[in-house]
Amino acid sequence: MVDENQFEGRARDIGGKIQDAVGGLTGDAATQAKGKWNQATGKAQSTFGDAADELRDNITGSPLTALAIVASTFFALGFLSRR
Repeated sequence: MVDENQFEGRARDIGGKIQDAVGGLTGDAATQAKGKWNQATGKAQSTFGDAADELRDNITGSPLTALAIVASTFFALGFLSRR
């Protein structure tokens, strides 16, 4: 299943590549910089979507393991916060 962040991130990455190319062709450094920024943020958003999708698959595949991980994480955080 495609996550919303995956779709939006890939679209932003592609848009940034186009913006970068247009800025390079016209000699507009600001447009080119915005394009590079959009590429970077699009890739980050897409990567976040990939991780969320993988996490969702792991949780639905073995919910007891996911519950044990969450419980142990909160236990560890509680133990560390008491110090």
